[in-house]
Amino acid sequence: MKTPTASPLYYIGLMSGTSLDGIDAALIAIENDSPPRLLATHAEPMPDELHRLLLTLCHAEQVSFAQLAAAEHAFCQCQAQAVKHLLAPLSLGVEQISAIGSHGQTIEHAPKGHGGGPAYTLQLDNPSLLAELTGCAVVADFRRRDLAAGGQAAPLAPAFHQALLGRSDAHQLVLNLGGFANLTWLSSQPNDPVIGFDTGPANVLLDAWFALHQGGRFDQDGAWAASGKIDEALLARLLSEPFFQQPPPRSTGRELFHLAWLRQHLSGQESAADVQATLAELTAVSVAQGIEQLRISGGSLTLITAGGGAHNGYLMQRLAYHLPRATLTSPAAYGWPEDWIEAGAFAWLAHQRLNHLPGNLPSVTGAQGSRVLGGIYAA
Repeated sequence: MKTPTASPLYYIGLMSGTSLDGIDAALIAIENDSPPRLLATHAEPMPDELHRLLLTLCHAEQVSFAQLAAAEHAFCQCQAQAVKHLLAPLSLGVEQISAIGSHGQTIEHAPKGHGGGPAYTLQLDNPSLLAELTGCAVVADFRRRDLAAGGQAAPLAPAFHQALLGRSDAHQLVLNLGGFANLTWLSSQPNDPVIGFDTGPANVLLDAWFALHQGGRFDQDGAWAASGKIDEALLARLLSEPFFQQPPPRSTGRELFHLAWLRQHLSGQESAADVQATLAELTAVSVAQGIEQLRISGGSLTLITAGGGAHNGYLMQRLAYHLPRATLTSPAAYGWPEDWIEAGAFAWLAHQRLNHLPGNLPSVTGAQGSRVLGGIYAA
Protein backbone atom coordinates (compact mmCIF):
# COMPACT_ATOMS: atom_id res chain seq x y z
CA MET A 1 0.00 0.00 0.00
CA LYS A 2 1.31 3.44 -0.90
CA THR A 3 1.76 6.12 1.71
CA PRO A 4 -1.00 8.76 1.31
CA THR A 5 0.25 12.21 0.34
CA ALA A 6 -1.60 15.51 0.57
CA SER A 7 0.30 17.01 -2.36
CA PRO A 8 2.68 15.68 -5.00
CA LEU A 9 6.10 14.53 -3.90
CA TYR A 10 8.90 15.07 -6.38
CA TYR A 11 11.77 12.69 -7.05
CA ILE A 12 14.60 12.56 -9.56
CA GLY A 13 15.86 9.26 -10.94
CA LEU A 14 19.34 8.91 -12.45
CA MET A 15 20.15 5.94 -14.63
CA SER A 16 23.26 5.05 -16.58
CA GLY A 17 22.77 1.64 -18.11
CA THR A 18 25.09 -0.95 -19.57
CA SER A 19 25.07 0.90 -22.89
CA LEU A 20 27.17 3.66 -21.28
CA ASP A 21 25.70 6.26 -23.64
CA GLY A 22 24.92 8.83 -20.97
CA ILE A 23 22.99 9.59 -17.81
CA ASP A 24 19.20 9.75 -18.04
CA ALA A 25 17.54 12.05 -15.51
CA ALA A 26 13.79 11.88 -14.93
CA LEU A 27 11.67 14.05 -12.65
CA ILE A 28 8.54 12.33 -11.41
CA ALA A 29 5.60 13.23 -9.19
CA ILE A 30 3.91 10.77 -6.82
CA GLU A 31 0.53 11.57 -5.33
CA ASN A 32 -1.77 9.30 -3.35
CA ASP A 33 -2.58 6.03 -5.15
CA SER A 34 -2.17 7.40 -8.66
CA PRO A 35 0.56 5.97 -10.90
CA PRO A 36 3.79 7.99 -10.92
CA ARG A 37 3.74 10.90 -13.40
CA LEU A 38 6.68 11.87 -15.57
CA LEU A 39 7.19 15.65 -15.45
CA ALA A 40 10.54 16.38 -17.11
CA THR A 41 13.56 14.62 -18.56
CA HIS A 42 17.15 15.32 -19.51
CA ALA A 43 19.80 13.17 -21.19
CA GLU A 44 23.33 14.10 -20.12
CA PRO A 45 25.86 12.82 -22.65
CA MET A 46 28.70 10.69 -21.35
CA PRO A 47 32.02 12.47 -22.00
CA ASP A 48 34.24 10.42 -24.32
CA GLU A 49 37.05 10.13 -21.78
CA LEU A 50 34.69 8.87 -19.07
CA HIS A 51 33.03 6.51 -21.54
CA ARG A 52 36.40 4.97 -22.42
CA LEU A 53 37.42 4.70 -18.76
CA LEU A 54 34.19 2.97 -17.75
CA LEU A 55 34.46 0.52 -20.64
CA THR A 56 38.01 -0.29 -19.53
CA LEU A 57 36.87 -0.89 -15.95
CA CYS A 58 34.01 -3.13 -17.08
CA HIS A 59 36.45 -5.52 -18.76
CA ALA A 60 39.56 -5.14 -16.62
CA GLU A 61 40.91 -8.11 -14.70
CA GLN A 62 42.79 -5.74 -12.38
CA VAL A 63 42.27 -2.05 -11.63
CA SER A 64 43.88 0.44 -9.27
CA PHE A 65 42.07 2.26 -6.50
CA ALA A 66 43.09 5.50 -8.20
CA GLN A 67 41.33 4.45 -11.43
CA LEU A 68 38.15 3.56 -9.55
CA ALA A 69 38.23 6.83 -7.61
CA ALA A 70 38.81 8.89 -10.77
CA ALA A 71 35.98 7.18 -12.63
CA GLU A 72 33.61 7.49 -9.69
CA HIS A 73 34.41 11.19 -9.23
CA ALA A 74 33.96 12.00 -12.93
CA PHE A 75 30.75 9.96 -13.06
CA CYS A 76 29.35 11.81 -10.04
CA GLN A 77 30.20 15.18 -11.60
CA CYS A 78 28.28 14.08 -14.69
CA GLN A 79 25.31 13.07 -12.53
CA ALA A 80 25.29 16.47 -10.82
CA GLN A 81 25.29 18.15 -14.23
CA ALA A 82 22.34 16.01 -15.25
CA VAL A 83 20.37 17.19 -12.20
CA LYS A 84 21.32 20.82 -12.82
CA HIS A 85 20.28 20.68 -16.48
CA LEU A 86 17.05 18.83 -15.66
CA LEU A 87 15.90 21.49 -13.19
CA ALA A 88 17.26 24.57 -14.98
CA PRO A 89 14.19 25.27 -17.18
CA LEU A 90 11.68 24.42 -14.43
CA SER A 91 10.07 26.49 -11.69
CA LEU A 92 11.05 23.78 -9.22
CA GLY A 93 14.01 24.21 -6.88
CA VAL A 94 16.20 21.44 -5.53
CA GLU A 95 14.74 22.12 -2.07
CA GLN A 96 11.40 20.80 -3.37
CA ILE A 97 12.89 17.45 -4.42
CA SER A 98 12.32 14.74 -1.81
CA ALA A 99 15.31 12.71 -3.01
CA ILE A 100 17.43 11.67 -5.95
CA GLY A 101 17.43 7.95 -6.71
CA SER A 102 20.88 7.08 -8.09
CA HIS A 103 21.47 3.71 -9.70
CA GLY A 104 25.19 4.26 -10.30
CA GLN A 105 27.19 2.69 -13.11
CA THR A 106 27.32 -1.11 -13.11
CA ILE A 107 30.88 -2.34 -13.53
CA GLU A 108 30.24 -6.01 -12.88
CA HIS A 109 27.24 -8.09 -11.88
CA ALA A 110 27.88 -11.61 -10.55
CA PRO A 111 24.76 -12.80 -8.68
CA LYS A 112 26.16 -16.32 -8.52
CA GLY A 113 29.65 -15.24 -7.55
CA HIS A 114 32.87 -15.83 -9.41
CA GLY A 115 35.39 -18.61 -9.01
CA GLY A 116 33.58 -20.04 -6.00
CA GLY A 117 33.41 -16.68 -4.22
CA PRO A 118 30.36 -14.87 -2.83
CA ALA A 119 27.72 -13.24 -4.97
CA TYR A 120 28.36 -9.58 -5.74
CA THR A 121 27.22 -6.65 -7.82
CA LEU A 122 29.31 -3.51 -8.23
CA GLN A 123 27.94 -0.10 -9.16
CA LEU A 124 30.33 2.86 -9.25
CA ASP A 125 28.67 5.69 -7.35
CA ASN A 126 29.40 8.37 -4.77
CA PRO A 127 26.07 9.35 -3.23
CA SER A 128 27.78 11.42 -0.52
CA LEU A 129 29.43 13.61 -3.14
CA LEU A 130 26.23 13.77 -5.20
CA ALA A 131 24.31 15.02 -2.14
CA GLU A 132 27.03 17.59 -1.57
CA LEU A 133 27.04 18.79 -5.18
CA THR A 134 23.27 18.99 -5.58
CA GLY A 135 22.11 19.92 -2.09
CA CYS A 136 19.54 17.12 -2.28
CA ALA A 137 19.11 13.88 -0.36
CA VAL A 138 20.26 10.85 -2.32
CA VAL A 139 19.11 7.23 -2.18
CA ALA A 140 21.60 4.78 -3.65
CA ASP A 141 22.95 1.20 -3.46
CA PHE A 142 19.62 -0.38 -4.38
CA ARG A 143 20.84 -3.79 -5.48
CA ARG A 144 22.90 -5.25 -2.66
CA ARG A 145 20.09 -5.67 -0.14
CA ASP A 146 18.23 -7.97 -2.52
CA LEU A 147 21.49 -9.83 -3.11
CA ALA A 148 21.98 -10.19 0.66
CA ALA A 149 18.49 -11.74 0.83
CA GLY A 150 19.48 -14.43 -1.67
CA GLY A 151 18.20 -12.65 -4.78
CA GLN A 152 19.94 -11.82 -8.03
CA ALA A 153 19.55 -8.06 -7.43
CA ALA A 154 18.15 -7.78 -10.96
CA PRO A 155 16.04 -6.89 -12.70
CA LEU A 156 14.58 -4.26 -10.35
CA ALA A 157 12.44 -2.38 -12.90
CA PRO A 158 9.55 -4.92 -12.86
CA ALA A 159 8.39 -3.59 -9.48
CA PHE A 160 8.09 -0.15 -11.07
CA HIS A 161 6.41 -1.64 -14.14
CA GLN A 162 3.79 -3.07 -11.80
CA ALA A 163 3.22 0.32 -10.10
CA LEU A 164 3.10 2.17 -13.42
CA LEU A 165 1.49 -0.22 -15.88
CA GLY A 166 -0.33 -2.87 -13.85
CA ARG A 167 -4.02 -3.17 -14.70
CA SER A 168 -6.92 -5.20 -13.34
CA ASP A 169 -8.65 -5.45 -16.73
CA ALA A 170 -5.77 -6.70 -18.87
CA HIS A 171 -2.45 -8.53 -18.77
CA GLN A 172 0.63 -6.47 -19.61
CA LEU A 173 3.94 -7.60 -21.11
CA VAL A 174 6.83 -5.12 -20.93
CA LEU A 175 10.16 -5.39 -22.75
CA ASN A 176 13.10 -3.14 -21.92
CA LEU A 177 15.82 -3.01 -24.57
CA GLY A 178 18.80 -1.38 -22.90
CA GLY A 179 22.30 -2.80 -22.96
CA PHE A 180 20.51 -6.02 -22.01
CA ALA A 181 16.92 -7.06 -22.58
CA ASN A 182 14.50 -7.89 -19.81
CA LEU A 183 10.86 -8.93 -19.77
CA THR A 184 8.12 -8.24 -17.24
CA TRP A 185 4.82 -10.14 -17.18
CA LEU A 186 2.03 -8.37 -15.26
CA SER A 187 -1.07 -10.51 -14.81
CA SER A 188 -4.46 -8.87 -14.41
CA GLN A 189 -5.11 -11.25 -11.52
CA PRO A 190 -3.95 -9.56 -8.28
CA ASN A 191 -2.78 -12.81 -6.68
CA ASP A 192 -0.57 -13.83 -9.60
CA PRO A 193 3.11 -13.07 -9.04
CA VAL A 194 4.95 -10.64 -11.30
CA ILE A 195 7.47 -12.45 -13.48
CA GLY A 196 10.56 -10.69 -14.76
CA PHE A 197 13.98 -11.74 -16.02
CA ASP A 198 16.81 -10.90 -18.39
CA THR A 199 16.51 -12.57 -21.78
CA GLY A 200 20.05 -11.74 -22.92
CA PRO A 201 21.93 -8.97 -24.73
CA ALA A 202 20.02 -6.17 -26.43
CA ASN A 203 22.32 -3.30 -27.43
CA VAL A 204 25.55 -4.21 -25.65
CA LEU A 205 27.04 -6.41 -28.38
CA LEU A 206 25.49 -4.39 -31.21
CA ASP A 207 27.10 -1.21 -29.87
CA ALA A 208 30.48 -2.82 -29.23
CA TRP A 209 30.68 -4.44 -32.68
CA PHE A 210 29.56 -1.21 -34.37
CA ALA A 211 32.15 0.85 -32.48
CA LEU A 212 34.87 -1.62 -33.43
CA HIS A 213 34.12 -1.61 -37.16
CA GLN A 214 32.29 1.62 -37.91
CA GLY A 215 33.25 4.04 -35.17
CA GLY A 216 30.65 5.87 -33.12
CA ARG A 217 28.63 4.52 -30.25
CA PHE A 218 25.61 2.88 -31.90
CA ASP A 219 24.10 1.72 -35.19
CA GLN A 220 21.53 4.43 -36.01
CA ASP A 221 18.14 2.79 -36.64
CA GLY A 222 19.96 -0.52 -37.22
CA ALA A 223 20.94 0.62 -40.72
CA TRP A 224 24.26 -1.24 -40.75
CA ALA A 225 22.66 -4.43 -39.39
CA ALA A 226 19.99 -4.17 -42.11
CA SER A 227 22.73 -4.08 -44.76
CA GLY A 228 24.02 -7.51 -43.70
CA LYS A 229 22.62 -11.02 -43.83
CA ILE A 230 21.75 -13.21 -40.87
CA ASP A 231 24.29 -16.00 -40.48
CA GLU A 232 22.19 -18.92 -39.23
CA ALA A 233 25.21 -21.05 -38.31
CA LEU A 234 26.69 -18.24 -36.21
CA LEU A 235 23.29 -17.59 -34.62
CA ALA A 236 23.03 -21.24 -33.58
CA ARG A 237 26.48 -21.09 -31.97
CA LEU A 238 25.57 -17.93 -30.07
CA LEU A 239 22.27 -19.40 -28.86
CA SER A 240 24.11 -22.46 -27.53
CA GLU A 241 25.24 -20.32 -24.58
CA PRO A 242 23.76 -22.05 -21.47
CA PHE A 243 22.33 -18.77 -20.14
CA PHE A 244 19.57 -18.84 -22.76
CA GLN A 245 18.29 -22.18 -21.43
CA GLN A 246 18.26 -21.16 -17.76
CA PRO A 247 14.83 -20.82 -16.14
CA PRO A 248 13.97 -17.59 -14.31
CA PRO A 249 14.98 -15.97 -12.07
CA ARG A 250 17.99 -15.01 -14.15
CA SER A 251 20.04 -11.90 -14.83
CA THR A 252 23.20 -11.19 -16.74
CA GLY A 253 25.63 -8.46 -17.79
CA ARG A 254 28.90 -7.57 -19.46
CA GLU A 255 30.76 -10.16 -17.43
CA LEU A 256 29.26 -12.79 -19.76
CA PHE A 257 28.27 -11.06 -23.00
CA HIS A 258 31.18 -9.05 -24.42
CA LEU A 259 33.34 -8.92 -27.53
CA ALA A 260 35.64 -11.70 -26.35
CA TRP A 261 32.58 -13.96 -25.91
CA LEU A 262 31.44 -13.08 -29.42
CA ARG A 263 34.85 -13.74 -30.96
CA GLN A 264 34.88 -17.25 -29.47
CA HIS A 265 31.94 -18.08 -31.75
CA LEU A 266 33.23 -16.51 -34.97
CA SER A 267 34.72 -18.67 -37.71
CA GLY A 268 36.63 -15.74 -39.19
CA GLN A 269 34.79 -16.02 -42.51
CA GLU A 270 31.87 -13.74 -41.61
CA SER A 271 31.58 -10.19 -42.92
CA ALA A 272 31.34 -7.50 -40.24
CA ALA A 273 27.87 -6.42 -41.45
CA ASP A 274 26.61 -10.02 -41.35
CA VAL A 275 27.78 -10.32 -37.74
CA GLN A 276 25.85 -7.13 -36.89
CA ALA A 277 22.71 -8.51 -38.53
CA THR A 278 23.16 -11.77 -36.62
CA LEU A 279 23.58 -9.94 -33.30
CA ALA A 280 20.28 -8.15 -33.87
CA GLU A 281 18.73 -11.54 -34.62
CA LEU A 282 20.21 -12.92 -31.40
CA THR A 283 18.39 -10.22 -29.44
CA ALA A 284 15.10 -10.80 -31.27
CA VAL A 285 15.21 -14.61 -31.00
CA SER A 286 16.26 -14.65 -27.34
CA VAL A 287 13.40 -12.26 -26.48
CA ALA A 288 10.96 -14.50 -28.37
CA GLN A 289 12.30 -17.54 -26.52
CA GLY A 290 11.87 -15.69 -23.22
CA ILE A 291 8.24 -14.97 -24.03
CA GLU A 292 7.75 -18.65 -24.89
CA GLN A 293 9.08 -19.53 -21.42
CA LEU A 294 6.23 -17.50 -19.92
CA ARG A 295 3.72 -19.91 -21.52
CA ILE A 296 1.14 -17.17 -22.01
CA SER A 297 -2.13 -18.69 -23.15
CA GLY A 298 -4.65 -17.07 -25.45
CA GLY A 299 -4.37 -15.25 -28.75
CA SER A 300 -2.86 -11.85 -29.38
CA LEU A 301 -0.36 -10.11 -27.10
CA THR A 302 0.46 -6.46 -26.52
CA LEU A 303 4.18 -5.94 -25.96
CA ILE A 304 5.16 -2.56 -24.50
CA THR A 305 8.69 -1.84 -25.73
CA ALA A 306 11.00 0.58 -23.92
CA GLY A 307 14.69 1.46 -23.84
CA GLY A 308 17.09 2.65 -26.51
CA GLY A 309 16.61 -0.49 -28.60
CA ALA A 310 13.00 0.54 -29.23
CA HIS A 311 14.42 3.19 -31.62
CA ASN A 312 16.29 0.56 -33.67
CA GLY A 313 13.97 0.07 -36.64
CA TYR A 314 15.69 -3.07 -37.89
CA LEU A 315 15.64 -4.70 -34.45
CA MET A 316 11.94 -3.90 -34.07
CA GLN A 317 11.26 -5.48 -37.47
CA ARG A 318 13.00 -8.66 -36.39
CA LEU A 319 11.08 -8.73 -33.11
CA ALA A 320 7.79 -8.36 -34.98
CA TYR A 321 8.83 -11.20 -37.29
CA HIS A 322 9.51 -13.58 -34.41
CA LEU A 323 6.43 -12.49 -32.42
CA PRO A 324 3.59 -12.76 -34.96
CA ARG A 325 0.84 -12.70 -32.34
CA ALA A 326 2.23 -9.64 -30.55
CA THR A 327 1.43 -6.00 -31.18
CA LEU A 328 4.44 -3.84 -30.33
CA THR A 329 3.43 -0.58 -28.69
CA SER A 330 5.11 2.37 -26.99
CA PRO A 331 4.78 3.24 -23.28
CA ALA A 332 4.19 6.81 -24.49
CA ALA A 333 0.49 5.90 -24.45
CA TYR A 334 0.85 5.85 -20.65
CA GLY A 335 2.71 9.17 -20.55
CA TRP A 336 6.16 7.57 -20.47
CA PRO A 337 8.23 7.73 -23.69
CA GLU A 338 10.49 4.76 -24.38
CA ASP A 339 13.70 6.24 -22.99
CA TRP A 340 12.56 7.18 -19.50
CA ILE A 341 11.13 4.07 -17.83
CA GLU A 342 14.44 3.02 -16.25
CA ALA A 343 15.30 6.45 -14.83
CA GLY A 344 11.74 6.74 -13.58
CA ALA A 345 12.11 3.40 -11.84
CA PHE A 346 14.95 4.65 -9.66
CA ALA A 347 13.07 7.84 -8.79
CA TRP A 348 10.20 5.59 -7.67
CA LEU A 349 12.59 3.33 -5.76
CA ALA A 350 13.84 6.40 -3.87
CA HIS A 351 10.22 7.09 -2.86
CA GLN A 352 9.84 3.49 -1.72
CA ARG A 353 12.97 3.78 0.43
CA LEU A 354 11.99 7.05 2.08
CA ASN A 355 8.59 5.57 2.93
CA HIS A 356 10.03 2.25 4.18
CA LEU A 357 8.29 0.31 1.42
CA PRO A 358 9.69 -2.73 -0.44
CA GLY A 359 11.48 -2.14 -3.73
CA ASN A 360 12.09 -5.69 -4.90
CA LEU A 361 9.84 -8.50 -6.09
CA PRO A 362 10.94 -11.92 -4.77
CA SER A 363 9.13 -13.62 -7.68
CA VAL A 364 11.47 -11.75 -10.02
CA THR A 365 14.84 -11.71 -8.26
CA GLY A 366 14.54 -14.92 -6.23
CA ALA A 367 15.11 -13.12 -2.91
CA GLN A 368 13.85 -14.71 0.29
CA GLY A 369 11.27 -11.98 0.70
CA SER A 370 10.35 -8.35 0.09
CA ARG A 371 13.02 -5.89 1.16
CA VAL A 372 13.39 -2.14 1.53
CA LEU A 373 16.22 -1.26 -0.86
CA GLY A 374 18.91 1.40 -0.75
CA GLY A 375 20.70 3.67 1.67
CA ILE A 376 19.83 7.33 2.41
CA TYR A 377 22.44 10.08 2.17
CA ALA A 378 21.09 13.30 3.65
CA ALA A 379 21.50 16.64 1.88
